[in-house]
Amino acid sequence: MSAKSSQDAANLITETFLQRTSGSGEWNTRAKESMPGGDTRAASFYTPYPAYMTRGEGCFLYDYDENQYLDFLNNYTSLIHGHAHPATVSAIQEQAARGTVLGSGAEATVEHAEMLCNRVPSFDSVRYCNSGTEATLLAMRAARAFTGKDIIIKMDGGYHGSHDYVQLNMQPDTQEEGRPSPKLSSRGVPASTLEGMLVAPFNDLDALRDLLRARSGEIAAIILEPALGAGGGIEPEPGYLQGLRQLADEFDVLLIFDEIMTFRQDLGGFQAAIGVTPDLTSIAKFIGGGLPLAAFGGRQEIMAPFDPTHPMTIPHNGTFNGNNITMAAGLATMKDFGGGQVERINQLGQRLRNGLNAAFQTAGVGIRAVGSGSIIRVLWSCEKITNARAAVAAQEQALDLPRLLHLELMNRGIFSAPRCQYAISTPMSEKEIDIAVDVMGQSLDVVMPYVREQTPHLALD
Repeated sequence: MSAKSSQDAANLITETFLQRTSGSGEWNTRAKESMPGGDTRAASFYTPYPAYMTRGEGCFLYDYDENQYLDFLNNYTSLIHGHAHPATVSAIQEQAARGTVLGSGAEATVEHAEMLCNRVPSFDSVRYCNSGTEATLLAMRAARAFTGKDIIIKMDGGYHGSHDYVQLNMQPDTQEEGRPSPKLSSRGVPASTLEGMLVAPFNDLDALRDLLRARSGEIAAIILEPALGAGGGIEPEPGYLQGLRQLADEFDVLLIFDEIMTFRQDLGGFQAAIGVTPDLTSIAKFIGGGLPLAAFGGRQEIMAPFDPTHPMTIPHNGTFNGNNITMAAGLATMKDFGGGQVERINQLGQRLRNGLNAAFQTAGVGIRAVGSGSIIRVLWSCEKITNARAAVAAQEQALDLPRLLHLELMNRGIFSAPRCQYAISTPMSEKEIDIAVDVMGQSLDVVMPYVREQTPHLALD
């Protein structure tokens, strides 16, 4: 196998994408004149440029050049019912005719809050905001206020939005040996942020116990995704989350679950599925029916100071918090996502994982589909991976393969996250899952010259 053949494969994939999406390319050129890089959301960017989507119907998307895609991105898991879900559309239209935001209390907000508190084990009460970033920021603030302590422990590779206090170790240092040390992940974040944060590796109770023993008098809470999302799609090892709960209780610190992605895994979130109840939880994504909505909630005594009449109230404002049109959309969406729907899309997720792994084996490429429920992620190794550092190192060693596979899947009508993450929506059936598996097999045939020449450690034959 020559280097030329692997480069030919890479060039073919990119050229096909450019030809199929020429209209998007023109829009991208125009976008660069008014936005840095033509972009306003880093997660939606990929090279050579993103396809510009113009409409969605059910589980399908259509770009500016009228290419059709099966949508396995679902706006990073937030569209549980896919696009233009009839009940959600009707709720939006009806509320829009009455006013989008009325600047006061709303019945839909109360009903939505009641539904969340009835579903989520950790929610005695809940507050609304507009993004997952706000939800984790405010959950951390609540923990600091309740405990009177300042330090929060997060996981190496854990993603909790874009506020300053979580802008560290979002991308693990794959060259570092031993336990991770706190490092800022972005320019523009004050170095003083590091004084309020500590970092532990995911799935490592011993490392966490050591931090708590050394600094427990200063630590307010531990925050983590119960299964890592952007940090590699790593699932908790058996007993890990239960061990976290025990350590939090032993050292008198609060446990915060960031269920912004994992909330779809069960009617009451990942915490309900695994039987571990945190003290606080942040959620977002599909609870707004495709409109911006997030929430944080927890034990009554922790949430009580958000009451404006509390003698030591924690001020919490936001012009669009609990706005009428978003709450109407979210309520309609949540009502249509019951236990039967959760079980069905989780089963489809398992069918996709099994199918992708069979395709990888048939093609002779040493990568794996992992995850749980209706979220699927590709790990770029056959080895057992239990933390974000190992997952990111494997992706780095895969070189350009993730990008090329993502583009080739798009060339064949499958839209997923550039990091090769998939999410199931309720309009999908076994038919769409099997199409995705077949397309993966076809795409692997195209990228195998690159695998054999550039990443031979991933070639099984």
